[in-house]
Order: sequence, then C-alpha cells, then structure tokens
Amino acid sequence: MLKTLPFTLAALRNAYAEGVRPEDVIEEVHARLDRIGDQNIFIHLCDKADLLEQARRLGAHDPDLPLWGIPFAVKDNIDVAGIETTAACPAYAYMPEQDAFVVGKLRAAGALVIGKTNLDQFATGLVGVRSPYGVPLNSIDPAIAPGGSSAGSGVIVGHGAVTFSLGTDTAGSGRVPAALNNIVGLKPTLGTLSASGVVPACRTLDTVSIFAHTVDDAYAVYSVAQGYDEKDAYSRAIAHGLMSAPPKSLRIGVPDKASVQFYGDTTQEAAFSRDVARLVASGAEIVEVDFTPLYAIAAMLYQGAWVAERHTVIAELLDKDPEAVHPVTRQIVGLAETLSADDAFRGFYRLADLKREAAPMLAGLHMLCVPTIPDFVTVEELQADPIGPNNRMGTYTNFVNLMDMCGIAVPTAPRSDGRPGSVTLLAEAGQDALVASVARSFEQDCPRSMGASRFALPQPKPLPDPVPDRIDLAVCGAHMSGLPLNSEMTKLGAQFVRSDKTAPCYKFYALSGGPPVRPGLVRASGNGTGSVSIEIWSLPKTAMGQFIEGIPAPLAIGSVELADGTWVKSFVCEADGTTDARDITDLGDWRQFLAQQMERT
Repeated sequence: MLKTLPFTLAALRNAYAEGVRPEDVIEEVHARLDRIGDQNIFIHLCDKADLLEQARRLGAHDPDLPLWGIPFAVKDNIDVAGIETTAACPAYAYMPEQDAFVVGKLRAAGALVIGKTNLDQFATGLVGVRSPYGVPLNSIDPAIAPGGSSAGSGVIVGHGAVTFSLGTDTAGSGRVPAALNNIVGLKPTLGTLSASGVVPACRTLDTVSIFAHTVDDAYAVYSVAQGYDEKDAYSRAIAHGLMSAPPKSLRIGVPDKASVQFYGDTTQEAAFSRDVARLVASGAEIVEVDFTPLYAIAAMLYQGAWVAERHTVIAELLDKDPEAVHPVTRQIVGLAETLSADDAFRGFYRLADLKREAAPMLAGLHMLCVPTIPDFVTVEELQADPIGPNNRMGTYTNFVNLMDMCGIAVPTAPRSDGRPGSVTLLAEAGQDALVASVARSFEQDCPRSMGASRFALPQPKPLPDPVPDRIDLAVCGAHMSGLPLNSEMTKLGAQFVRSDKTAPCYKFYALSGGPPVRPGLVRASGNGTGSVSIEIWSLPKTAMGQFIEGIPAPLAIGSVELADGTWVKSFVCEADGTTDARDITDLGDWRQFLAQQMERT
C-alpha cells in the first residue's frame, strides 16, 4: 500500500487514520531512498533503527498534532540536536545541543527528521554543486543542476521520499531548487520563521524556507513553524494569515517586453507567456513593469555590503584554513576583503535609491509574477563556468529579500519539451497568505505530476471565503498596498480584498503635516466632489481596537459610500482638519498624487 502512496499531508493523514503506523512510513522512506540510490542527497542520514524508535515513541495516533508521523528533511545549515551541523564544510562542523527554533516547533507537532541534506557550502550558490560532500542529482533529469543552495532539500522532496523539507533562502535558495525539481518552494516574509539555530549566510536577509509537493502542504508547515522568537533579533511578529479565495480584481505585474530575460530559452519564454495568460483568464489585470531597477538591486547581493556580511560568518576559518573553503565560495566571499566600511554605506544608499526608483512602478500592484528561473542550467555548463550560469539563476530571485518581499515558487504545466514549468509570485511583506492563495490556483488549472514521481497532483478543495469574524475597511492613502503604513495593517493580519471607488460625492485632500503625508476623505455636496480610488482590506475584528488606537486626529473611522451604492467602514476626516490641506479631488487617487509630488522634486 505505502509503495503507491504519495507522501502528501492529506494522503499520510488518511493512511494513519486507517491504521498505518509511523514505523511503516519510516520503512517506506528508507525503501524509497534505496530505490533512488543517490548517496549525495544527505550529509547525514538518520539511522533507521533510531527513526523507528522515534516513531514508536509517538504513541497512539494523535490527529490533534498537525504533523504527527510526517517525515521531513532539514538542510544542513539548520541545527538538529545531536546531529552535526556542517554547512557543507567539514572544518566548520559543530554539534548542536538543541534544535533550531523552527525544527523544534515542527518536531513538537509530531514530525520526524529523516536527515540533514546537502547544500552549496555556506548557502552560497543557486546551483547545488559547490559541496565537498558530492553533488545531488536532480530528481527530474540528472543532467540538470539540482538547484541550490538547498540542493538536497529540493531533490529529496522532488523524489517524493519525504513530505516536506526545510531550506534557507537569501538569494533564491528556497525557490530555484523548487523550479528545477517540479515542487513548491515557499519563501516567507523575513522574520516570520525564526533563524535561531541557523548558520547565517546574510543574517539581515536570511529566512528558513519550505519545500513541499503542494501549496497546501507548504503553507500548512509554514503555519506550524512560524512564530515570534525573542532570541532572534530579526524575528518579527507578523500574523501569517489564512489562505482564502483570492479576490477577482488582482493587479499583477510582470516583466515588460524590454526587460524580460530568458537568455535565449524560447521554450521557457513560451511557457511563461502561457502561464501569464492563465492569470488573465482567471480575471487578473496584468501590468507590464520595467524590471531594470529590480535587476540592479539583484546585482547588489553579491557586491559590496552583502558579500561582506557573508564574510563575517567564515572570516575566522578563512584566516586559519582558507583551503577548507570550497574554491568557488572562497572566490565569491573573498571579494569582501577588498571592500571598506565606506563601500558598505554606499551600498546601503544605492539600495535605498533603487527602491525609491522602483516604488512608483510597483505601486497599486498586489503582486508580481515572474519566471522562477530564466532558463535551465546543466551540470556540464557549471563544470565549464561555475559562476556565470549560477548568476543567471538569480535573475528573478536575488532582489526579493533585499526588497523585503515574500514569495512562493509553484510548478505550472510542463513546458513543450517536458521540463517542468514554474512561476514565482511575489508580494510585499505580510502578504504570504495572498500569494499562496493565488499560487494554489495554478494547481487547479495546471495538471502535472508531483516532483519526479508519477503521482498525479490532487485537486485541492475550494478555499473558503474570508472568515466571517473580520471587518472590511477602506483605505485611501498611506495604508494602501506598497505604501509606508500598510504594514500597520498586515502585522495585525489584514488581508487585501479588492480595489474600488467611492461614490462621486467626496472631497479628497492631502493634509498638512507628516511624514508620512496623509489623505483626508470628506463627504460633501455640490460642485467640486468626485470619486476616490480606495482599497478594501479585511481585518480581524479582534485587531480593530488596536488599529484604531493609532489613528491621529483629524482622521477617524466612519463609513463611506461606494460607487455601487453599498457602504463600508473607512478612514474619514473631520471637516475642520482640511483648513490648511491641499484639495486633490481632481486627481481622485493617492498614488497619482504621490507620483505628481515625485515629478515636482
């Protein structure tokens, strides 16, 4: 029975409910590993006898534990108590006394660690071939790079030998292996998965990531693993939200024709065009975006300040025993030794400038949709040039953490040549549930097998409408998506619902004071009124009081009439608060006002 069972959460939970034991699953995990026959996937594979004992200690079936008896693998730069952490460098290895924060949460939920997986040394690379422990073979095609740095974690899920695995993601290491192995790669909002017990690459940009067979599985694991960790200075208390049916009026940005890059891979180009057309068919509005500033941000990740950040992790080892570091890793990180503190600050300033340049183009978009990878890289290419093809893999990934975006790589239908298709959906911090919900729709419309297996992708159940214990709130200024105060809502669990307009009976003002500059919406009659563009967000009712506490006079929460005659709770402004304000009713759109201000400066 187990030989023909896909290791998804739903399939294993059903099997356990019907009497299958965790010991049986452990036996099947090892049988699958024997059939795979790749000794380079794991740096440490747990002893089967020990795993069987751990499985027995789970006791009677406990469906209240969300991951009871679920097998998973851990990238070997993440601590598992009692198993050496190497970061793929024997000279760096140490024995952790306790689990990483995230591993501890998963094990407490009943999950079983099968082993520690191979990686590009010190998580430096996107190809998976920079390891003294050998090169894992891509689960789809051994001629293709396995993807990195989370190579073993991507490959083992691709083979279907575990339900999920943990990777890390700084430059795309939680997304590129997903694309190359036909699986899901979830890269959460920075700080929502604690990095306690994780060997850093760039501590300010790192996140633990999750590989799984389906979006549902990846997000279920994320929901268990996330949480604020006071011991991690970069942990953030951001509510992860629940997946729900995505809104119909999404505005999704894609690279425009002048800036999209496929490096001559016309098959990949055709697959991405097909996938964008699927979004159009679902009702999304597609907006072409000039990716030039994003590419410039991506290029900064392995230049200046962030290479120096990698250097801090292994500086002592490089001084003591430089030959212990993989030669390609040493070449990349060694750049830091030519840089100064001045260079670091110039990098920070350059990043801020590029973010500001990109902001108007991204304003008003709910997310971006990009190819996860621009083309496929072979192991043979990397043997000839270990750096150039690797850099190509980061085309659509390297800018993401520098921009503080969340994302999820999701397989789409196979390309015309049979290789896996994949897109990544990206949004601002805190929008993890939204991008996962939209990624899930690809699973409904893109038939495929799971990873390298012949198991068909199960059709997911319909997502529920947003939960009823929430309240819709209209915002018309700095709380809109992509603008400075949006995080005040998202950290309280706010979810985007739709864009809309008010009835044509409002005055709209840019109030004096700031920063940030705030709008004022006032219901009026007579000449000089108009419709105003708004966004409607859904907030948990339990968070509404906390949110209202932070609203300064002359603003308040009231009700506004929408263009269709319905009413919704909204920011409104007291009339006497507009005395020194600028009337922008003719613009009727806060983003147009901001763009106009930028043009003037």
